[in-house]
Amino acid sequence: MKYIVGARGSQLSVAQTNWVISELKKVNPDCEYEIKTITTKGDTDARPLFTIDQKGIFEKEIDRAVTNKEIDFAVHSLKDVPSELDENLVLASIPKREAVNDVFISSDGSTLDTIKEGAVIGTSSLRRAVQISRKRSDLVVKPIRGNIETRIKKASGENYDGIVLAQAGISRLEVDVKYTPLSIDDFSPSPGQGAIAIVARADDSKTISMLKKIEDSNSRLEIEAERALSDYVDSGCRFPLGAYARSNGSEMTLTVSAFSVDGKQSLHVNKIGKKDDPKSLGKSVGEELRAKGVNDLALNWREKVEEWNKS
Repeated sequence: MKYIVGARGSQLSVAQTNWVISELKKVNPDCEYEIKTITTKGDTDARPLFTIDQKGIFEKEIDRAVTNKEIDFAVHSLKDVPSELDENLVLASIPKREAVNDVFISSDGSTLDTIKEGAVIGTSSLRRAVQISRKRSDLVVKPIRGNIETRIKKASGENYDGIVLAQAGISRLEVDVKYTPLSIDDFSPSPGQGAIAIVARADDSKTISMLKKIEDSNSRLEIEAERALSDYVDSGCRFPLGAYARSNGSEMTLTVSAFSVDGKQSLHVNKIGKKDDPKSLGKSVGEELRAKGVNDLALNWREKVEEWNKS
């Protein structure tokens, strides 16, 4: 049987999809797979992501192709997938998660700790931007867009001295570049960072059953905790929340960080719950964040982003 697999045309998306196909071939050696690349709104809109007030800009067109039976399933970076899918679709499989941490790449090999005062650091994420400023208030943070290899090239150009991005993308692309891993304590990752989501039609039980063969149960449960939290506090590109769940036996720890626009105020919650009830853990952590004033931080962020959009 042959499956048509949907993906964005970016190098990272194609690399992720090829990895998924290689994993599927291990458990379904008699099946064939063909990649169909689809352009999304996120690929054609060059504005910084936080200025685009719309969810699913990197997956909506691809998921529509799944619904319309133009493709059999879609491969996404999980953090790009809204928690509420079309009623005809299902998050069929989450394979084993890659590294969740961010990394720093500089033009001269400096680390984030040693790079010169006033250096210009590029990032596509408000979450990373505020954490860079908290780590080094003397640095200048500027938005940067483009695929991973484009951003790496920009790190060696005249407009940027360094960049911060996810390690998972570099690993999946097998990019030969020197980087410094950043501590999760200093750079809390985005909910779902490092994970791949595979979306299929809800009524296609045969395809779903096949995709489940490469699911990693711990990754699924950890993601469910992070997304439950994100939904509860309504985080996203306009409110930079960091969250990371870790499984340990029958328990799960969820660590969360949120920051004010200027980075001077921060909220942190670290809580242990039952691994088999990740959504309750996510909601419980969300309730603690609300009690600490996270809604005020979120409102301030959204107001600030609106100001930036008008300027």
